[in-house]
Amino acid sequence: MTTVHLDGATNILVIEGLTMMDASPFLDDIRNAAPAGSQITVASSMKDAAAHAGDAEAILGIVNETSFAQTPNLRWVHATASGVDMFMFDDFINSDVVLTGEKGLVGGHLADTGWGLLLALTRQIHTAIKLGPDAWAHRVDMRRQEIELDGMTMGIVGFGGTGRAIAKRAVAFGMRNIAVDAYPSEPDHGVDTVWGIDRLPELLEASDVVAVCLPLTETTDAMFNDDLFAIMKPGSYIMNVTRGEIIHGDSLVRALESGHLGGAALDVAPGEPLPPEHPLFTLPNVAMTPHTAGASQLRAQKNVARFIRNLEHAQTGQPFEGVVDKRAGY
Repeated sequence: MTTVHLDGATNILVIEGLTMMDASPFLDDIRNAAPAGSQITVASSMKDAAAHAGDAEAILGIVNETSFAQTPNLRWVHATASGVDMFMFDDFINSDVVLTGEKGLVGGHLADTGWGLLLALTRQIHTAIKLGPDAWAHRVDMRRQEIELDGMTMGIVGFGGTGRAIAKRAVAFGMRNIAVDAYPSEPDHGVDTVWGIDRLPELLEASDVVAVCLPLTETTDAMFNDDLFAIMKPGSYIMNVTRGEIIHGDSLVRALESGHLGGAALDVAPGEPLPPEHPLFTLPNVAMTPHTAGASQLRAQKNVARFIRNLEHAQTGQPFEGVVDKRAGY
C-alpha cells in the first residue's frame, strides 16, 4: 500500500502548465480536502514555482532535476502529465518522495486522436485536405488507395489505459483485437487474452494496424527499430500517441519509404519538434499532429479530482490512486 500520511497543516504547491493552464477553478475544492490550516500556493510556471519550492511538502504539477533539488521538504508529487519519464532521474527515483498521476485517466482522448489519424490515412482524408480543390483531379487514385478496417486485426502493444481505449474503439470498427503487455493484464474490449511481451513478434506478424501504447522507459526507448518493422505485415499501419522516442526515427522513415509500412498515424515523434525538412512532413503515407493528443476539456478536472481523493486518503490511511512505480518508470 502506498500513501503519504498528512496529519496536520501541509504546504501544497500547485504549478500551472500545459495540461492545467488555470488552477483557479479547483482551488476551493483542494483547500477543502487538505488538512486544516494547509497553505495552498499557486505558481504560473515551473520558473515561478522556484520561489516557493523550499516549503513545498506536496506538489500538484511537474518537477525536474533542477527544481527537485530545491524541495528539501517534499514528500509527494501528483503529476500533471501522463508520461512521467521526465521524473526518472536518479535523485528522484532514489528518494522517498511518492509519485502519483494520471495513470488510466488519459486513454480516451489519446485514442480519439490515434483513430482520427488512422482514418485520415485509410480513408485518404489527409490527402484530400492537403490537395484542397485539386483533390477532385485525384479522386480515382484516392479511391484505389482507401481501405476498410472491418475484419482487420488491431495489435495493441501495451494494454494499459490508452491500449484499452484503442481496443474499445477498434471493436466498434469491427476489428479483431490482440494485445501484449509486460505485466499480467485483465482482458477486455475484444482481447481474449493479454499475451506476454515475449509474443510481440507474433502480434506484429498478425496485425494490420499496430498501436504503440507504451510508456517511455530504458527498455522501450527506440524499441521499434528496423528489426521489428521487418516483422510487421507488409502494408500494415503503425499508430503512436504516447512517446515518440519509442520508435526509432530513421527506421520508421525507411519502412515508410520502402512501402513495407502502409502508413504511420503519429501524434508524437522522436526529437520533437522535428526540423521542417524532416521527411515525415512530406511522406504521403504519414498523418501527423504536433503532440496535441493529450488535450481534453475533461483532463484537468479528472486529474485534480484524483489529487483531491488522494489528499483525503493521506489523512485516512487509504492507498493512493495512480501510484507510479519509480523503478519501473510508469
